[in-house]
Amino acid sequence: MEKLLRNFVKASAKLYYNTILNKKRNFKYLPASGKLLGFEEMANMIDATLDMWLTAGRFNDTFETEFAKYLGVKYALTTNSGSSANLLAISALTSHKLGERRLKKGDEVITVAAGFPTTVNPIVQNGLVPVFVDCEIDTYNIDVTKIEQAVSDNTRAIFIAHTLGNPFELNKIKEIADKYGLWIIEDSCDALGAEYEGQKAGTIGHIGTYSFYPAHHITMGEGGAVVTNDKELYRILMSFRDWGRDCFCKPGKDDTCKRRFQMQLGNLPYGYDHKYTYSHTGYNLKITDWQAACGVAQLRKLPDFLKKRSENALYMNQKLNDLSEYLILPQVNDNVKPSWFGYLISVKPEAPFTKQALVEYLEKNGVGTRQLFAGNILRQPMFVESEIPMRIGNSDLIFSKELNDDYYRLLPNTEFIMNNTFWVGIFPALGKKELDKTCDLIHKFISQQ
Repeated sequence: MEKLLRNFVKASAKLYYNTILNKKRNFKYLPASGKLLGFEEMANMIDATLDMWLTAGRFNDTFETEFAKYLGVKYALTTNSGSSANLLAISALTSHKLGERRLKKGDEVITVAAGFPTTVNPIVQNGLVPVFVDCEIDTYNIDVTKIEQAVSDNTRAIFIAHTLGNPFELNKIKEIADKYGLWIIEDSCDALGAEYEGQKAGTIGHIGTYSFYPAHHITMGEGGAVVTNDKELYRILMSFRDWGRDCFCKPGKDDTCKRRFQMQLGNLPYGYDHKYTYSHTGYNLKITDWQAACGVAQLRKLPDFLKKRSENALYMNQKLNDLSEYLILPQVNDNVKPSWFGYLISVKPEAPFTKQALVEYLEKNGVGTRQLFAGNILRQPMFVESEIPMRIGNSDLIFSKELNDDYYRLLPNTEFIMNNTFWVGIFPALGKKELDKTCDLIHKFISQQ
């Protein structure tokens, strides 16, 4: 009877989807990013609803297993957002269980100022000191030639993102990290499916992070994940995600360790319930099984999504290549395979127009644009109006409220990106018709200058 009723509900949902939702997209305004959902996602989410389990359950188990298999890692752990994934990654490295390798307040973490705030925020939130290194213009990733000079006696980690799905030079960064004993966190929130020398982005460092927000390569609404090949780090990540508890049982499970009432930890009495023993000051950052159900369907479509993004990026290159006198188009190193989140464009300083003018023209004519997120995050109110201890390259320790033009000039390419760079959409729902509109408008604007 249960199977019959489930099939009836899903058949009704399919009729609804095909009648109401499954309509050809006709974009009046071309968004810079967007999701692409089908009946498969709806069917899974209805299936999860019929379970009435609500929190992370069987679909979450399936997603974590299939996600780890896709990436080729031992452990994958879902979180409620990519931002939470980044928070968990840094927080895990502060664990006392890591002994002398743990991050302590005042330790330094190398990162970049041109990117999304939630790569930098967890550094500050954990009482660590961000050290900012400049970027390259054409790849928009960290300039690896400047990393080593930014290393001090207090440096303990490198935490940077693969910019808009274009992997940074991991081999060179790994060499530096190995030389100085540094942790590597790969923020792959915009880079799911990208590869560096045949290995998936997010799987080469100690911890990788991902986002499943609707704008990203796959979505579960809100959602994210952390991955690692280190069993100890996995247990610590799980602890921080699940209230800080020492127990590593999955939701709804008890006594996985077979010692639930046979331990003595902290100053608790012997036999105190391990399920309610806490080893970290953690959070509750789990997802629901509805989200996981959506993610399972999305993950199985990822190869097609990546293929379409790659095709769209190549098409944009072909359509805009004749504008190289005025524009810098994104470049890719020989040893990487990007998974483009968006299409980056920089206006050359000598061009007879500004980025701002071009962006306003595109927006006025129905093409969505985005900045490279924070631009130069050091110019954002969160830094200018606060006293955050930080360094820029090999500068002395300063407080962010003291920043001025002398310090901004230490990051010339970051400043360039803030003033000259933006991106447009190439997500899978966009076809040649939509891409032509974007490219034709750019050509038209430049021809009028």
